[in-house]
Amino acid sequence: QVQLVESGGGLVQAGGSLRLSCVASGRTLGNYRMGWFRQAPGKEREFAAAISRSGGNTYYGESVKGRFNISRDNAKNTVYLQMNKLKPEDTAVYYCAAMQYLRDVFDRAQYAYWGQGTQVTVSS
Repeated sequence: QVQLVESGGGLVQAGGSLRLSCVASGRTLGNYRMGWFRQAPGKEREFAAAISRSGGNTYYGESVKGRFNISRDNAKNTVYLQMNKLKPEDTAVYYCAAMQYLRDVFDRAQYAYWGQGTQVTVSS
């Protein structure tokens, strides 16, 4: 079992940037595909980004493509989400998730492990 802890959220003005981090413990992060999801109040949790085990392949939701960048450092057991050109509609709780098997990275039901989330608030 792997435990995930997110950090780096906060309040930022529109147009600004934040970098989220997700640190894993309990298992080697390199064994897992990793994803970032987000959930705004009253909305379903939606896919933001994902990355393959080696970091060679990345995937993005349409709403964040071109503005967000996912990366990982397996030696540090950490996954990052660099968020640029933030918009008020990016306001949400951001969750890190781990997937052990080769499944659909866009489907939140395929992720077995989740962090507790970190709040990102973008003011206009």
